[in-house]
Amino acid sequence: MPLATASARLAADAPNYLVALEAGRHALAGDEGPHEGGQDRGPAPFEFVLAGLAACTSATLRMYMQRKGWPDGAIDVTTTLHADQERNPYIRRTVNVDAPLDATQRARLAEICEKTPVTLFIKRGTRIDTTMIER
Repeated sequence: MPLATASARLAADAPNYLVALEAGRHALAGDEGPHEGGQDRGPAPFEFVLAGLAACTSATLRMYMQRKGWPDGAIDVTTTLHADQERNPYIRRTVNVDAPLDATQRARLAEICEKTPVTLFIKRGTRIDTTMIER
């Protein structure tokens, strides 16, 4: 039984890289930016990965804060993809929790950020088994 599902269809008559996506029960569109030959009608693939990390981080922090009975507040997470001088990719994540928390609570939330499911998934890496279907 899958833990999550997503599918993509790039129709034969679709403009360049405009992809119809389904993530669970949600319909989305993906595309590339003009610099890659797309029309920027949806997020690019790496933007979806970054959005997933940001969503998981904010939701996990909210869950943790609720469980602890800590004050609630807005949680803003920004994720950006970079490459170092050797062209090794890395993600920079910035988290702002707008709640009256003390330094110990904020330090604990920083630790929790490093343990979110998507964070661990990205850091650990995952095997991909690919099957090509012949028509």
